Amino acid sequence: MNDLNAILAPGMFVRHPDHPDWGLGQVQSNIGEKITVNFPEQGKVVFDGTRVALVPVFDP
Repeated sequence: MNDLNAILAPGMFVRHPDHPDWGLGQVQSNIGEKITVNFPEQGKVVFDGTRVALVPVFDP
């Protein structure tokens, strides 16, 4: 898992580095290597944390 993915917790905000058009997503869960994020323009997406390095947003 990407080091930054490891710190993601429910309620935190993230962006997908390859899909800025999805908007600012909110982490729903981070269990093992599976990260579930709800994006306003894409809906709920489950990621494999070993394949995608989500970008945390600390001041949305």
